[in-house]
Amino acid sequence: MAALAPHSFSAGLRWPLVSSSPLSQPSSAAVPSKPPVRRSYCHAAIVAGTYALTPSQKERQKLRELFEEASDRCRTAPMEGVAFTIVDFHAALDKYDFDSEIGAKVKGTVLLTDANGALVDITAKSSAYLPLQEACIHKIKHVAEAGIYPGLVEEFVIIGEKTADDSLVLSLRSIQYGLAWERCRQLQAEDVVVKGQVVGGNKGGVVAIVEGLRGFVPFSHISTKSTAEELIGKELPLKFVEVVEEQSRLVLSNRKAMAESQAQLGIGSVVLGSVQSLKPYGAFVDIGGISGLLHVSQISHDRITDISTVLQPGDYLKVMILSHDRERRRVSLSTKKLESTPGDMIRNPKLVFEKADEMAQAFRQRIAQAEAMARADILRFQPESGLTLNSEGILSTLTSDLPAEGLDLSDIPAAEA
Repeated sequence: MAALAPHSFSAGLRWPLVSSSPLSQPSSAAVPSKPPVRRSYCHAAIVAGTYALTPSQKERQKLRELFEEASDRCRTAPMEGVAFTIVDFHAALDKYDFDSEIGAKVKGTVLLTDANGALVDITAKSSAYLPLQEACIHKIKHVAEAGIYPGLVEEFVIIGEKTADDSLVLSLRSIQYGLAWERCRQLQAEDVVVKGQVVGGNKGGVVAIVEGLRGFVPFSHISTKSTAEELIGKELPLKFVEVVEEQSRLVLSNRKAMAESQAQLGIGSVVLGSVQSLKPYGAFVDIGGISGLLHVSQISHDRITDISTVLQPGDYLKVMILSHDRERRRVSLSTKKLESTPGDMIRNPKLVFEKADEMAQAFRQRIAQAEAMARADILRFQPESGLTLNSEGILSTLTSDLPAEGLDLSDIPAAEA
């Protein structure tokens, strides 16, 4: 074969001379005998690159070469041929990342909760955490009490950053705090009466929680003469006096709230009051911001010569409203109308206060019956007026279903004492 001619290997291989002469063979005594080496034509063909590979072998060979080339490129030039570099990646993050400054609001999803707070995903490069004390404007023992659970999507505000791991600190309390102030300003503008629980106090007044905020109620704005210790834990009706968020100043008034509620009460209503001062002609009683006069003649059916033997400043008592002049802010009061037996205010005032509502109801019934009889008398003696009484005792136009001479009042029950 021409491919196996010696001259084709002369450049790279050296072949020993082959001779058939016996003189050219080494002596058997000098050189040990070796088995002859068989050189196949197949081995020579592989060396020469002339061995024909199957298609599958060629494919594997090609893939191996590509893999080796890619491996070498990853080791020597990993970013060669890549248009989007690491620098471009960080630039894109900075371009599209949210505002992570202190005070910025972000939307996040609660991933998990624990006894100390909640882990929140805000799609940032670092994690975010909501501490327990920042989860709610009210004091809570677990974030679940504030309705925070895994999967909740909420708006948070960034209040800090942990330098140890670059994680952000979030807050819901700050957002609720601002909303509470806005709510208080609205309630003040509408002059609304709210309820506030007293949680503390000092020599100047008490501290009450309203809309989650701590407000101050001066003693001068409390309708009763109670001490701070006596009021702690109680709920008071309150009105807003000052709402200044910038100075965290929230001032409330119980006296104004009580005056509002008392102004809605009509004649015959029973209210709770405290004695302010005593005069020879009667006692001035505070009934929630309004000073009413309990005249000496309205204290008891029995005659009283010295008011101090019955009442003292600071005493609490139930009184009935006899009249109310809203323009002049004057109220006439009575305890005599609440006595079930004449003289009870002198002998047993506690019994009077226990039966105050019952006696007031009986008093209002007597007033209503007296008014109904007065209207009936008008119809009886003035039939030409063309008016009559309806089923509720209110004057109306005369109808054909009533006798012209008026109503028969014989079936009206007598008032119960």
